[in-house]
Amino acid sequence: MNIRAIGFYIGHLLRIEGVLLIPALLIALFRQEHEPLKALGITILILIVLSMALLSLGQRGPLWKRRREAGKARPVEGIHAREGFVITALGWICLSLFGALPFYLSGMIPRFIDCWFETVSGFTTTGATILTQIEGLPLSLLYWRSFTHWIGGMGVLVFLLAIIPMSKGNGETFHLLRAESPGPSVGKLTPTMRHTARLLYAIYVALTLMMIGFLLAGGMPLFDSVTHAFATAGTGGFSIKNASIAAYDSRYLQTVVAVFMVLFGVNFNVFYLLICKRASQALRSEELRVYLGIIIASTVIIALNILPQFESLGEAFHHSFFQVASIMTTTGFSTVDFNLWPELSRMILIALIIIGACAGSTGGGIKVARLIILCKSLTSEMRHMLRPRTVKVICIDGKQLDSDVIRGVFAYLTAFIAVCLFSILCVSIENYDMETTVTSVLTCIGNVGPGLSVVGPMGNFSHFSVLSKLVLSADMLIGRLEIFPFILLFAPTTWKSRT
Repeated sequence: MNIRAIGFYIGHLLRIEGVLLIPALLIALFRQEHEPLKALGITILILIVLSMALLSLGQRGPLWKRRREAGKARPVEGIHAREGFVITALGWICLSLFGALPFYLSGMIPRFIDCWFETVSGFTTTGATILTQIEGLPLSLLYWRSFTHWIGGMGVLVFLLAIIPMSKGNGETFHLLRAESPGPSVGKLTPTMRHTARLLYAIYVALTLMMIGFLLAGGMPLFDSVTHAFATAGTGGFSIKNASIAAYDSRYLQTVVAVFMVLFGVNFNVFYLLICKRASQALRSEELRVYLGIIIASTVIIALNILPQFESLGEAFHHSFFQVASIMTTTGFSTVDFNLWPELSRMILIALIIIGACAGSTGGGIKVARLIILCKSLTSEMRHMLRPRTVKVICIDGKQLDSDVIRGVFAYLTAFIAVCLFSILCVSIENYDMETTVTSVLTCIGNVGPGLSVVGPMGNFSHFSVLSKLVLSADMLIGRLEIFPFILLFAPTTWKSRT
Protein backbone atom coordinates (compact mmCIF):
# COMPACT_ATOMS: atom_id res chain seq x y z
CA MET A 1 0.00 0.00 0.00
CA ASN A 2 1.45 3.34 -1.09
CA ILE A 3 0.68 5.39 2.04
CA ARG A 4 2.62 8.45 0.87
CA ALA A 5 0.71 8.57 -2.42
CA ILE A 6 -2.57 8.29 -0.52
CA GLY A 7 -1.53 11.20 1.68
CA PHE A 8 -0.58 13.17 -1.43
CA TYR A 9 -4.05 12.86 -2.95
CA ILE A 10 -5.84 13.46 0.35
CA GLY A 11 -3.72 16.59 0.75
CA HIS A 12 -4.94 17.88 -2.60
CA LEU A 13 -8.55 17.18 -1.63
CA LEU A 14 -8.20 19.08 1.66
CA ARG A 15 -6.57 22.00 -0.13
CA ILE A 16 -9.47 22.14 -2.58
CA GLU A 17 -11.97 22.01 0.28
CA GLY A 18 -10.24 25.00 1.88
CA VAL A 19 -10.58 26.94 -1.37
CA LEU A 20 -14.24 25.95 -1.72
CA LEU A 21 -14.97 27.37 1.74
CA ILE A 22 -13.84 30.86 0.68
CA PRO A 23 -17.20 31.95 -0.88
CA ALA A 24 -18.98 31.07 2.38
CA LEU A 25 -16.30 33.05 4.26
CA LEU A 26 -16.89 36.09 2.01
CA ILE A 27 -20.65 35.87 2.60
CA ALA A 28 -20.06 35.77 6.36
CA LEU A 29 -17.73 38.76 6.07
CA PHE A 30 -20.18 40.76 3.93
CA ARG A 31 -23.13 40.03 6.23
CA GLN A 32 -21.04 40.49 9.39
CA GLU A 33 -21.86 37.00 10.70
CA HIS A 34 -19.15 36.96 13.36
CA GLU A 35 -19.33 33.40 14.68
CA PRO A 36 -19.59 31.75 11.24
CA LEU A 37 -16.79 34.02 9.99
CA LYS A 38 -14.52 32.87 12.81
CA ALA A 39 -15.49 29.22 12.34
CA LEU A 40 -14.93 29.30 8.59
CA GLY A 41 -11.58 31.07 9.00
CA ILE A 42 -10.33 28.51 11.53
CA THR A 43 -11.49 25.64 9.33
CA ILE A 44 -9.71 27.04 6.28
CA LEU A 45 -6.53 27.51 8.31
CA ILE A 46 -6.67 23.91 9.58
CA LEU A 47 -7.19 22.62 6.04
CA ILE A 48 -4.26 24.67 4.69
CA VAL A 49 -1.87 23.39 7.36
CA LEU A 50 -2.94 19.75 7.00
CA SER A 51 -2.90 19.82 3.21
CA MET A 52 0.59 21.32 3.17
CA ALA A 53 1.81 18.63 5.55
CA LEU A 54 0.29 15.81 3.51
CA LEU A 55 1.51 17.21 0.19
CA SER A 56 4.98 17.65 1.63
CA LEU A 57 5.10 14.02 2.79
CA GLY A 58 3.85 12.79 -0.55
CA GLN A 59 6.35 14.54 -2.82
CA ARG A 60 9.75 13.37 -3.96
CA GLY A 61 12.98 14.61 -2.50
CA PRO A 62 13.88 17.34 0.01
CA LEU A 63 11.47 20.19 0.43
CA TRP A 64 13.79 22.80 -1.12
CA LYS A 65 14.16 20.69 -4.29
CA ARG A 66 10.45 20.13 -4.92
CA ARG A 67 8.71 21.88 -7.73
CA ARG A 68 6.34 24.42 -6.31
CA GLU A 69 4.14 24.95 -9.34
CA ALA A 70 0.55 23.83 -8.77
CA GLY A 71 -0.04 20.33 -10.03
CA LYS A 72 3.60 19.53 -10.96
CA ALA A 73 4.55 17.61 -7.84
CA ARG A 74 4.17 13.85 -8.12
CA PRO A 75 3.62 11.15 -5.52
CA VAL A 76 6.55 8.87 -4.74
CA GLU A 77 5.14 6.17 -7.02
CA GLY A 78 1.96 5.41 -8.92
CA ILE A 79 -1.27 4.17 -7.45
CA HIS A 80 -3.18 1.04 -8.30
CA ALA A 81 -6.76 -0.14 -7.90
CA ARG A 82 -6.71 -0.58 -4.13
CA GLU A 83 -5.07 2.80 -3.56
CA GLY A 84 -7.78 4.29 -5.74
CA PHE A 85 -10.52 2.77 -3.57
CA VAL A 86 -8.80 3.82 -0.34
CA ILE A 87 -8.19 7.40 -1.55
CA THR A 88 -11.83 7.70 -2.58
CA ALA A 89 -13.35 6.35 0.64
CA LEU A 90 -10.86 8.07 2.96
CA GLY A 91 -11.09 11.31 1.01
CA TRP A 92 -14.87 11.49 1.38
CA ILE A 93 -14.63 10.77 5.11
CA CYS A 94 -12.00 13.50 5.60
CA LEU A 95 -13.96 16.03 3.54
CA SER A 96 -17.05 15.37 5.65
CA LEU A 97 -15.16 15.59 8.95
CA PHE A 98 -13.57 18.95 8.13
CA GLY A 99 -16.63 20.20 6.29
CA ALA A 100 -18.58 19.75 9.53
CA LEU A 101 -16.29 22.09 11.48
CA PRO A 102 -17.94 25.39 10.43
CA PHE A 103 -21.29 24.21 11.82
CA TYR A 104 -19.69 23.00 15.06
CA LEU A 105 -17.18 25.80 15.71
CA SER A 106 -19.85 28.45 15.07
CA GLY A 107 -22.14 26.79 17.63
CA MET A 108 -25.03 26.74 15.16
CA ILE A 109 -25.25 22.95 15.49
CA PRO A 110 -24.04 22.21 19.04
CA ARG A 111 -23.36 18.44 18.79
CA PHE A 112 -20.57 17.26 16.49
CA ILE A 113 -22.41 14.04 15.59
CA ASP A 114 -25.21 16.22 14.18
CA CYS A 115 -22.68 18.36 12.28
CA TRP A 116 -21.12 15.19 10.89
CA PHE A 117 -24.51 13.76 9.86
CA GLU A 118 -25.55 17.01 8.15
CA THR A 119 -22.27 17.34 6.27
CA VAL A 120 -22.15 13.71 5.17
CA SER A 121 -25.73 14.15 3.99
CA GLY A 122 -24.61 17.20 2.04
CA PHE A 123 -21.54 15.76 0.32
CA THR A 124 -23.26 12.46 -0.48
CA THR A 125 -26.21 14.47 -1.89
CA THR A 126 -28.64 12.68 0.41
CA GLY A 127 -30.46 15.67 1.87
CA ALA A 128 -31.44 13.97 5.14
CA THR A 129 -31.30 16.60 7.89
CA ILE A 130 -31.25 16.89 11.65
CA LEU A 131 -32.25 20.57 11.53
CA THR A 132 -35.69 21.55 12.80
CA GLN A 133 -35.34 25.27 11.98
CA ILE A 134 -33.38 25.52 8.75
CA GLU A 135 -34.11 29.19 8.22
CA GLY A 136 -32.42 29.97 11.56
CA LEU A 137 -28.97 29.26 10.12
CA PRO A 138 -26.81 32.19 8.93
CA LEU A 139 -26.71 32.65 5.15
CA SER A 140 -23.02 31.75 4.98
CA LEU A 141 -23.66 28.33 6.51
CA LEU A 142 -26.79 27.84 4.42
CA TYR A 143 -24.66 28.49 1.35
CA TRP A 144 -21.98 26.01 2.47
CA ARG A 145 -24.66 23.44 3.28
CA SER A 146 -26.11 23.63 -0.25
CA PHE A 147 -22.71 23.93 -1.92
CA THR A 148 -21.67 20.55 -0.46
CA HIS A 149 -24.42 19.07 -2.65
CA TRP A 150 -23.02 20.65 -5.77
CA ILE A 151 -19.47 19.44 -5.10
CA GLY A 152 -20.58 15.97 -4.06
CA GLY A 153 -22.97 15.60 -6.98
CA MET A 154 -20.37 15.19 -9.70
CA GLY A 155 -17.72 14.00 -7.25
CA VAL A 156 -14.82 15.67 -5.50
CA LEU A 157 -12.24 13.47 -7.20
CA VAL A 158 -13.73 14.22 -10.61
CA PHE A 159 -13.34 17.90 -9.71
CA LEU A 160 -9.76 17.25 -8.62
CA LEU A 161 -8.95 15.46 -11.88
CA ALA A 162 -10.58 18.24 -13.89
CA ILE A 163 -8.41 21.04 -12.52
CA ILE A 164 -5.08 19.41 -11.58
CA PRO A 165 -2.88 17.19 -13.80
CA MET A 166 -2.33 14.35 -11.33
CA SER A 167 -0.52 11.78 -13.49
CA LYS A 168 1.27 11.17 -16.80
CA GLY A 169 -0.97 8.64 -18.47
CA ASN A 170 -0.14 5.72 -16.17
CA GLY A 171 -3.76 4.88 -15.38
CA GLU A 172 -3.92 6.55 -11.97
CA THR A 173 -6.86 8.76 -12.91
CA PHE A 174 -8.87 5.77 -14.10
CA HIS A 175 -8.51 4.05 -10.71
CA LEU A 176 -9.80 7.20 -8.99
CA LEU A 177 -12.66 7.81 -11.42
CA ARG A 178 -13.74 4.17 -11.31
CA ALA A 179 -13.86 4.21 -7.51
CA GLU A 180 -16.01 7.34 -7.33
CA SER A 181 -18.22 7.25 -10.43
CA PRO A 182 -21.74 5.82 -10.08
CA GLY A 183 -22.80 2.97 -12.28
CA PRO A 184 -22.02 -0.63 -13.27
CA SER A 185 -19.13 0.42 -15.54
CA VAL A 186 -16.91 3.43 -16.12
CA GLY A 187 -15.65 4.65 -19.47
CA LYS A 188 -14.06 7.68 -21.08
CA LEU A 189 -15.97 10.19 -23.19
CA THR A 190 -12.69 11.58 -24.55
CA PRO A 191 -9.23 10.04 -25.06
CA THR A 192 -7.99 11.07 -21.59
CA MET A 193 -9.61 10.88 -18.19
CA ARG A 194 -8.69 14.47 -17.41
CA HIS A 195 -10.46 15.76 -20.50
CA THR A 196 -13.45 13.55 -19.65
CA ALA A 197 -13.58 15.03 -16.15
CA ARG A 198 -13.38 18.56 -17.57
CA LEU A 199 -16.14 17.84 -20.08
CA LEU A 200 -18.40 16.39 -17.37
CA TYR A 201 -17.92 19.47 -15.21
CA ALA A 202 -18.49 21.79 -18.16
CA ILE A 203 -21.88 20.14 -18.77
CA TYR A 204 -22.59 20.23 -15.04
CA VAL A 205 -21.78 23.94 -14.72
CA ALA A 206 -23.76 24.83 -17.86
CA LEU A 207 -26.90 23.06 -16.62
CA THR A 208 -26.54 24.66 -13.19
CA LEU A 209 -26.24 28.16 -14.66
CA MET A 210 -29.17 27.48 -16.94
CA MET A 211 -31.31 26.48 -13.97
CA ILE A 212 -30.31 29.58 -12.01
CA GLY A 213 -31.44 31.68 -14.98
CA PHE A 214 -34.85 29.96 -15.15
CA LEU A 215 -35.38 30.38 -11.38
CA LEU A 216 -34.47 34.06 -11.52
CA ALA A 217 -36.91 34.50 -14.41
CA GLY A 218 -39.63 33.10 -12.17
CA GLY A 219 -39.00 35.68 -9.45
CA MET A 220 -36.93 33.60 -7.04
CA PRO A 221 -34.28 35.71 -5.22
CA LEU A 222 -30.66 35.31 -6.33
CA PHE A 223 -29.42 33.58 -3.16
CA ASP A 224 -32.38 31.21 -3.18
CA SER A 225 -31.88 30.48 -6.88
CA VAL A 226 -28.19 29.66 -6.44
CA THR A 227 -28.63 27.43 -3.39
CA HIS A 228 -31.58 25.54 -4.86
CA ALA A 229 -29.74 25.11 -8.16
CA PHE A 230 -26.81 23.64 -6.22
CA ALA A 231 -29.14 21.25 -4.41
CA THR A 232 -30.93 20.26 -7.63
CA ALA A 233 -27.78 19.83 -9.70
CA GLY A 234 -26.32 17.51 -7.09
CA THR A 235 -29.73 15.82 -6.69
CA GLY A 236 -29.31 16.53 -2.99
CA GLY A 237 -32.44 18.26 -1.77
CA PHE A 238 -31.17 20.65 0.91
CA SER A 239 -33.51 23.63 0.78
CA ILE A 240 -32.97 26.88 2.65
CA LYS A 241 -36.66 26.84 3.60
CA ASN A 242 -38.31 24.74 6.32
CA ALA A 243 -41.14 23.86 3.91
CA SER A 244 -38.73 22.93 1.09
CA ILE A 245 -39.96 23.89 -2.40
CA ALA A 246 -43.51 24.14 -1.05
CA ALA A 247 -42.40 27.48 0.46
CA TYR A 248 -42.47 28.90 -3.09
CA ASP A 249 -46.13 28.97 -4.02
CA SER A 250 -45.40 29.09 -7.74
CA ARG A 251 -46.34 26.37 -10.20
CA TYR A 252 -43.66 27.72 -12.57
CA LEU A 253 -40.80 27.50 -10.03
CA GLN A 254 -41.83 24.04 -8.87
CA THR A 255 -42.03 22.82 -12.48
CA VAL A 256 -38.58 24.25 -13.27
CA VAL A 257 -37.12 22.39 -10.29
CA ALA A 258 -38.90 19.16 -11.29
CA VAL A 259 -37.70 19.31 -14.90
CA PHE A 260 -34.10 19.97 -13.90
CA MET A 261 -34.22 17.17 -11.34
CA VAL A 262 -35.12 14.83 -14.20
CA LEU A 263 -32.31 16.27 -16.35
CA PHE A 264 -29.67 15.81 -13.66
CA GLY A 265 -30.84 12.23 -13.21
CA VAL A 266 -29.95 11.45 -16.84
CA ASN A 267 -26.66 9.78 -17.73
CA PHE A 268 -24.29 12.60 -18.71
CA ASN A 269 -23.19 10.52 -21.72
CA VAL A 270 -26.55 11.47 -23.26
CA PHE A 271 -25.72 15.18 -22.97
CA TYR A 272 -22.31 14.51 -24.51
CA LEU A 273 -23.94 12.79 -27.48
CA LEU A 274 -26.34 15.72 -27.89
CA ILE A 275 -23.42 18.17 -27.84
CA CYS A 276 -21.72 16.08 -30.53
CA LYS A 277 -24.93 16.28 -32.60
CA ARG A 278 -25.61 12.58 -32.23
CA ALA A 279 -29.17 13.01 -31.01
CA SER A 280 -30.48 9.83 -32.62
CA GLN A 281 -27.87 7.77 -30.75
CA ALA A 282 -28.69 9.55 -27.50
CA LEU A 283 -32.42 8.91 -27.86
CA ARG A 284 -31.80 5.22 -28.60
CA SER A 285 -30.32 4.75 -25.12
CA GLU A 286 -32.18 1.90 -23.39
CA GLU A 287 -31.40 3.33 -19.98
CA LEU A 288 -32.84 6.72 -20.93
CA ARG A 289 -36.03 5.18 -22.29
CA VAL A 290 -36.55 2.99 -19.22
CA TYR A 291 -35.76 5.92 -16.91
CA LEU A 292 -38.30 8.20 -18.58
CA GLY A 293 -40.80 5.34 -18.85
CA ILE A 294 -40.66 4.68 -15.12
CA ILE A 295 -41.14 8.39 -14.39
CA ILE A 296 -44.14 8.68 -16.73
CA ALA A 297 -45.81 5.47 -15.53
CA SER A 298 -45.28 6.32 -11.85
CA THR A 299 -46.56 9.86 -12.35
CA VAL A 300 -49.78 8.68 -14.02
CA ILE A 301 -50.52 5.95 -11.46
CA ILE A 302 -49.84 8.17 -8.45
CA ALA A 303 -51.79 11.12 -9.93
CA LEU A 304 -54.87 8.96 -10.36
CA ASN A 305 -54.40 7.44 -6.91
CA ILE A 306 -54.13 10.80 -5.10
CA LEU A 307 -56.76 12.59 -7.19
CA PRO A 308 -59.37 12.63 -4.35
CA GLN A 309 -56.91 14.65 -2.21
CA PHE A 310 -56.64 17.52 -4.72
CA GLU A 311 -59.04 19.95 -6.33
CA SER A 312 -58.23 19.08 -9.94
CA LEU A 313 -56.52 16.49 -12.10
CA GLY A 314 -53.93 19.08 -13.15
CA GLU A 315 -52.94 19.76 -9.54
CA ALA A 316 -52.71 16.03 -8.81
CA PHE A 317 -50.47 15.50 -11.84
CA HIS A 318 -48.30 18.47 -10.88
CA HIS A 319 -47.54 17.20 -7.38
CA SER A 320 -47.29 13.61 -8.59
CA PHE A 321 -44.70 14.52 -11.24
CA PHE A 322 -42.72 16.66 -8.81
CA GLN A 323 -42.50 13.95 -6.14
CA VAL A 324 -41.78 11.18 -8.63
CA ALA A 325 -39.00 13.28 -10.16
CA SER A 326 -37.69 14.17 -6.70
CA ILE A 327 -37.59 10.59 -5.42
CA MET A 328 -36.56 8.88 -8.66
CA THR A 329 -33.59 11.21 -9.05
CA THR A 330 -32.88 10.89 -5.29
CA THR A 331 -33.10 14.67 -4.83
CA GLY A 332 -35.60 14.72 -1.98
CA PHE A 333 -37.37 18.06 -2.42
CA SER A 334 -41.07 18.13 -1.59
CA THR A 335 -44.10 20.25 -2.41
CA VAL A 336 -46.56 18.25 -0.30
CA ASP A 337 -46.47 15.76 2.56
CA PHE A 338 -46.53 12.54 0.53
CA ASN A 339 -46.48 10.68 3.83
CA LEU A 340 -50.26 11.29 3.82
CA TRP A 341 -50.80 9.79 0.36
CA PRO A 342 -52.57 6.41 -0.16
CA GLU A 343 -50.58 3.22 0.40
CA LEU A 344 -50.16 2.47 -3.33
CA SER A 345 -48.53 5.84 -3.98
CA ARG A 346 -46.22 5.50 -0.99
CA MET A 347 -45.13 2.00 -2.04
CA ILE A 348 -44.33 3.27 -5.54
CA LEU A 349 -42.18 6.00 -4.00
CA ILE A 350 -40.33 3.41 -1.91
CA ALA A 351 -39.65 1.41 -5.08
CA LEU A 352 -38.30 4.58 -6.73
CA ILE A 353 -36.03 5.17 -3.71
CA ILE A 354 -34.43 1.80 -4.36
CA ILE A 355 -34.20 2.12 -8.17
CA GLY A 356 -32.73 5.61 -8.29
CA ALA A 357 -31.52 7.54 -11.33
CA CYS A 358 -29.33 6.67 -14.31
CA ALA A 359 -25.73 5.53 -14.08
CA GLY A 360 -23.33 8.36 -14.82
CA SER A 361 -25.70 10.96 -13.36
CA THR A 362 -25.60 12.82 -10.05
CA GLY A 363 -28.43 10.64 -8.67
CA GLY A 364 -28.20 7.71 -6.27
CA GLY A 365 -30.00 4.39 -5.84
CA ILE A 366 -29.03 1.09 -7.45
CA LYS A 367 -29.32 2.83 -10.88
CA VAL A 368 -31.60 2.11 -13.83
CA ALA A 369 -28.73 0.49 -15.76
CA ARG A 370 -28.33 -2.17 -13.10
CA LEU A 371 -32.09 -2.76 -13.07
CA ILE A 372 -32.00 -3.37 -16.83
CA ILE A 373 -29.06 -5.76 -16.52
CA LEU A 374 -30.76 -7.68 -13.69
CA CYS A 375 -34.00 -8.01 -15.67
CA LYS A 376 -32.19 -9.14 -18.81
CA SER A 377 -30.08 -11.60 -16.80
CA LEU A 378 -33.24 -13.06 -15.27
CA THR A 379 -34.89 -13.39 -18.69
CA SER A 380 -31.75 -14.94 -20.16
CA GLU A 381 -31.51 -17.43 -17.29
CA MET A 382 -35.14 -18.50 -17.70
CA ARG A 383 -34.57 -19.08 -21.44
CA HIS A 384 -31.44 -21.06 -20.62
CA MET A 385 -33.44 -23.27 -18.24
CA LEU A 386 -35.87 -24.08 -21.06
CA ARG A 387 -33.12 -24.45 -23.66
CA PRO A 388 -29.89 -25.44 -21.86
CA ARG A 389 -27.79 -25.34 -25.03
CA THR A 390 -28.66 -21.71 -25.69
CA VAL A 391 -25.71 -19.35 -25.29
CA LYS A 392 -26.56 -16.51 -22.90
CA VAL A 393 -25.78 -13.09 -24.40
CA ILE A 394 -26.88 -9.88 -22.71
CA CYS A 395 -26.76 -6.66 -24.71
CA ILE A 396 -27.52 -3.02 -23.94
CA ASP A 397 -27.83 -0.51 -26.77
CA GLY A 398 -26.79 -3.26 -29.18
CA LYS A 399 -23.49 -3.91 -27.39
CA GLN A 400 -22.73 -7.17 -25.63
CA LEU A 401 -21.98 -6.76 -21.95
CA ASP A 402 -18.75 -8.08 -20.55
CA SER A 403 -19.16 -10.91 -18.04
CA ASP A 404 -17.23 -8.84 -15.48
CA VAL A 405 -19.89 -6.12 -15.63
CA ILE A 406 -22.71 -8.63 -15.10
CA ARG A 407 -20.84 -10.30 -12.25
CA GLY A 408 -20.23 -6.89 -10.71
CA VAL A 409 -23.94 -6.04 -10.82
CA PHE A 410 -24.86 -9.20 -8.92
CA ALA A 411 -22.05 -8.62 -6.42
CA TYR A 412 -23.30 -5.07 -5.91
CA LEU A 413 -26.87 -6.26 -5.35
CA THR A 414 -25.69 -8.85 -2.82
CA ALA A 415 -23.66 -6.26 -0.92
CA PHE A 416 -26.55 -3.76 -1.10
CA ILE A 417 -28.99 -6.23 0.47
CA ALA A 418 -26.48 -7.25 3.15
CA VAL A 419 -25.73 -3.64 4.14
CA CYS A 420 -29.44 -2.76 4.23
CA LEU A 421 -30.32 -5.72 6.45
CA PHE A 422 -27.46 -5.02 8.86
CA SER A 423 -28.33 -1.31 9.04
CA ILE A 424 -32.03 -2.01 9.59
CA LEU A 425 -31.16 -4.29 12.51
CA CYS A 426 -28.95 -1.57 14.03
CA VAL A 427 -31.55 1.18 13.62
CA SER A 428 -34.32 -1.10 14.92
CA ILE A 429 -32.75 -0.76 18.38
CA GLU A 430 -34.43 2.67 18.43
CA ASN A 431 -37.79 0.85 18.54
CA TYR A 432 -39.44 3.08 15.94
CA ASP A 433 -42.21 1.72 13.73
CA MET A 434 -41.24 -0.43 10.74
CA GLU A 435 -41.89 2.32 8.18
CA THR A 436 -39.48 4.66 9.94
CA THR A 437 -36.81 2.01 10.49
CA VAL A 438 -36.81 0.54 6.99
CA THR A 439 -37.24 3.75 4.99
CA SER A 440 -34.64 5.64 7.04
CA VAL A 441 -32.05 3.08 5.92
CA LEU A 442 -33.29 2.88 2.32
CA THR A 443 -33.42 6.64 1.92
CA CYS A 444 -29.89 7.07 3.30
CA ILE A 445 -28.20 4.31 1.32
CA GLY A 446 -30.13 5.49 -1.75
CA ASN A 447 -29.01 9.10 -1.08
CA VAL A 448 -32.61 10.31 -1.29
CA GLY A 449 -33.29 12.15 1.99
CA PRO A 450 -36.92 11.82 3.07
CA GLY A 451 -38.54 8.51 3.92
CA LEU A 452 -41.88 7.74 5.54
CA SER A 453 -43.44 8.22 8.98
CA VAL A 454 -41.00 9.98 11.38
CA VAL A 455 -38.48 10.63 8.57
CA GLY A 456 -41.11 11.77 6.07
CA PRO A 457 -40.85 15.02 4.09
CA MET A 458 -42.13 17.03 7.05
CA GLY A 459 -39.94 15.15 9.55
CA ASN A 460 -36.19 14.87 10.14
CA PHE A 461 -33.49 12.66 11.67
CA SER A 462 -32.84 14.68 14.82
CA HIS A 463 -34.53 12.15 17.12
CA PHE A 464 -32.19 9.28 16.32
CA SER A 465 -29.46 8.17 18.73
CA VAL A 466 -25.73 8.59 18.14
CA LEU A 467 -25.45 4.94 17.06
CA SER A 468 -28.22 5.28 14.48
CA LYS A 469 -26.77 8.54 13.15
CA LEU A 470 -23.38 6.86 12.72
CA VAL A 471 -24.96 3.87 10.96
CA LEU A 472 -27.07 6.09 8.69
CA SER A 473 -24.07 8.33 7.95
CA ALA A 474 -22.11 5.24 6.94
CA ASP A 475 -25.05 4.20 4.75
CA MET A 476 -24.96 7.56 2.99
CA LEU A 477 -21.24 7.20 2.26
CA ILE A 478 -21.66 3.57 1.22
CA GLY A 479 -24.51 4.48 -1.11
CA ARG A 480 -22.68 7.41 -2.72
CA LEU A 481 -19.47 5.42 -3.24
CA GLU A 482 -21.28 2.36 -4.64
CA ILE A 483 -20.51 0.24 -1.53
CA PHE A 484 -17.17 -1.35 -2.45
CA PRO A 485 -14.69 1.53 -1.81
CA PHE A 486 -16.05 1.95 1.71
CA ILE A 487 -15.98 -1.80 2.44
CA LEU A 488 -12.48 -2.19 0.99
CA LEU A 489 -11.24 0.68 3.17
CA PHE A 490 -11.82 -1.49 6.26
CA ALA A 491 -10.78 -4.82 4.72
CA PRO A 492 -7.47 -6.07 6.26
CA THR A 493 -6.24 -7.42 2.92
CA THR A 494 -6.42 -3.94 1.42
CA TRP A 495 -3.64 -2.71 3.68
CA LYS A 496 -1.25 -5.64 3.19
CA SER A 497 2.02 -4.85 1.42
CA ARG A 498 2.45 -5.98 -2.15
CA THR A 499 4.49 -9.11 -2.58
